[in-house]
Amino acid sequence: MEWLLLSEKCIWFGLAAVGFGILFNIPSRTLVPVFIMGAIGGFAKVALLHLGINIVGASLFGATLIGCLSIPFAHSKHAPPPMFSIPAVIPMVPGVLAYRMMLGLINLAADTNPDAYNQILSETIHNGLKVMFILMSLAIGVALPMLVTRKESAKEIRFRRPIK
Repeated sequence: MEWLLLSEKCIWFGLAAVGFGILFNIPSRTLVPVFIMGAIGGFAKVALLHLGINIVGASLFGATLIGCLSIPFAHSKHAPPPMFSIPAVIPMVPGVLAYRMMLGLINLAADTNPDAYNQILSETIHNGLKVMFILMSLAIGVALPMLVTRKESAKEIRFRRPIK
């Protein structure tokens, strides 16, 4: 039953990636690869979270997987790799944690009693640092495969076929 819920989240990650792709006006020929990459990257993140890996590591692995998949898709569809990777990674952005951090900042600015102030401050800093590290892991995970494999252009990369 749990794997069915993980598969459902996989589909929602893919649909969200396609939605951001449409929002960014990418060509229609690239929407199916964006769906596949968003679904696979989101599934990897959620599956690792389910297995007990922390959210920063799971986000880094999912974003790195998306970054690695964007290179062959860019080669096959004759488009730049960021056109595939950026819409696919946006659904992994930690919106709930950023929202909680902003609510904590608003509560700190409001008139609070001294007993609750330290608790709110601690939760706000915790959520803010977690958001920062997740966003850094997403950026590194998407950029690193492209920086490692790129010489001049993604069109220059040749994939060798296995010898039969």
